[in-house]
Amino acid sequence: MARPTSGGRRVHTGIESSGAHPVEYRFSHARNGNRHLLVVFANFSAEGGYGWSNGVFDDLRSNILWIRDRFDGESAYYLCRDMDFSVEQSVVNLIGRVLNALGLTPDQCTLWGGSKGGSAALYLGLRYGFRNIVSLVPQFLVGTYVRDVHPRTARHMLGEGVPEEHVRALDAVLPDTVRSVPDRKANVYLLSSPQDEQFPVQVEPFLPLFQDYENFNFVLSDSPHISDHTTVTRRNVPLLMGLANFLVDGISPRFGTVRNGLEEVGADTSAIDAYLRTTTLVRGASFPPPVLTRPAPGEELRADGVRFTGTAPGAVRVSLWEDGKFLGTPDVAADGGWTWETGHAWGVGEHCVRVFAVDAAGHQSRRAEVRFSVAKAPTAPIVSAPAQGEERAADDIGFTGLARGAVQVGLRERGVLLGLASVGPDQGWSWTSPEGWRPGAHVVEVFGVDAAGVETASYAVRFTVTAEGGRSSTGWPSSEPDFADR
Repeated sequence: MARPTSGGRRVHTGIESSGAHPVEYRFSHARNGNRHLLVVFANFSAEGGYGWSNGVFDDLRSNILWIRDRFDGESAYYLCRDMDFSVEQSVVNLIGRVLNALGLTPDQCTLWGGSKGGSAALYLGLRYGFRNIVSLVPQFLVGTYVRDVHPRTARHMLGEGVPEEHVRALDAVLPDTVRSVPDRKANVYLLSSPQDEQFPVQVEPFLPLFQDYENFNFVLSDSPHISDHTTVTRRNVPLLMGLANFLVDGISPRFGTVRNGLEEVGADTSAIDAYLRTTTLVRGASFPPPVLTRPAPGEELRADGVRFTGTAPGAVRVSLWEDGKFLGTPDVAADGGWTWETGHAWGVGEHCVRVFAVDAAGHQSRRAEVRFSVAKAPTAPIVSAPAQGEERAADDIGFTGLARGAVQVGLRERGVLLGLASVGPDQGWSWTSPEGWRPGAHVVEVFGVDAAGVETASYAVRFTVTAEGGRSSTGWPSSEPDFADR
């Protein structure tokens, strides 16, 4: 079945059962005809066993295949169960079938993963000849890592007791693959950091194995703002999204070895600060900020009644922002006045909008701000009597209830206004028809009216009159038959 993601992509979920192990997957079609497949492997903390499934790839143009690392209820690094590597074969079988169904080749495919997903992407990508491999903070010594850090996974992959010979055998899988691949033309992008506690053992000793790969790219994120293994990838998301877009468009950037980050905490910034001050667009002294005349400070408005007006002499336009989000940029008239309103959905509660003016040269004024609130729209009145579906005599019908946020309550039947009732300080209201009610079924719509004259939603109350009355409230004689009798 398919479900939408936060960005509107439809994601299909399924199980490939043709191999020795069922493999669960999610798949999303390419946009605009892109001819590429991105295969995503998960890390240990991935929700539900799927990696990078939080919407980060929503705007990517390629087909996307997420593969779940869950085999017999436990992670297996997409490799083995009790040292049986038929798990690996089942995973590769899934990828191959998806590629065939799309009419693509391994040259039109990128394997992508972080941590254990990075190990899987690197191993499977090199072993089976995929064109592009993006491996983020992988573990090369998989056996040692699961034994020391994830003992349950170690038992699942290596067998009960976690035999040392199995640890050594699994440790050799990835390094031996890197050494033995005959065709070294794959585009490999490996990312790590010296701040990753795993780097000295799990990555750094194995970098020389890639020295004769034609397009091996190593991104070393060296930053004091990286605290541990899990924050390395998060730190590089913008870079990684740029790389993903290149790869799905058939472009394989050559970085070689790149060292990024290089922050210097506490560095002297006085020179650059001085430069920024002298070249800033903001002309505080000579260009006054705009004046807002509406909304008034602290004013409470309806969600559909937010409108901004003001003056900005010397400006050609003003720019409005809220919480760093751009709202609009109305022009300033020759007399310095400006106004702006939009279909922007104003949420109930407090708002702070900042406004600055812009002159013909592009210089900006200082910011002005206004704080106002948006009130919750009045809801339909509550009708306490008559009760829904109640039967009453004609001379025993009176309406009562509550109407929060309204100053009046109105009553209609068949589109005809029956009357209006004032809402008291306790939000209560009552109304009795000055005329009688005809026998039979009635449906009366009760609605509120706020101080600005805006109607609320209506509440329909249904009741039955059981005794003869004089004239009905709609003007029909009580002797007139119901429409159903005609």
